[in-house]
Amino acid sequence: MRGERTERLARIPVYTRLVRSHEWIDRRSLALHEAVAAKLEVRPELLQVAHANLRRWRSTNHAPALREWQELLDRTPLPQLLALLRSPSEAAVRLRQSSPFAGVLSPEERQAILRLYDPRRT
Repeated sequence: MRGERTERLARIPVYTRLVRSHEWIDRRSLALHEAVAAKLEVRPELLQVAHANLRRWRSTNHAPALREWQELLDRTPLPQLLALLRSPSEAAVRLRQSSPFAGVLSPEERQAILRLYDPRRT
């Protein structure tokens, strides 16, 4: 039985086997942003990382999502911003696809979460 499954998998191109569902990607992104929110609760000064990312990105990219993030960071009180980062809503899912919070989590914190979603990660 196992040999048959292995043989069947071998016939599927690698790129097809590695494709993740949107739902899986959204769950992983939510987990990462839940960790970002937890860290921001303790160290709100890390919001400056997101502000710096947006300044840099918006100098060359005028995507509406980046403008939306800028407005949110400028106008949204921290508790509501943290709730957004943790929200499963469609709007939050959409915003997380262009998140300015890169660099808030340490590489080790990020890798620990990614390993939960793909144990083969090293």
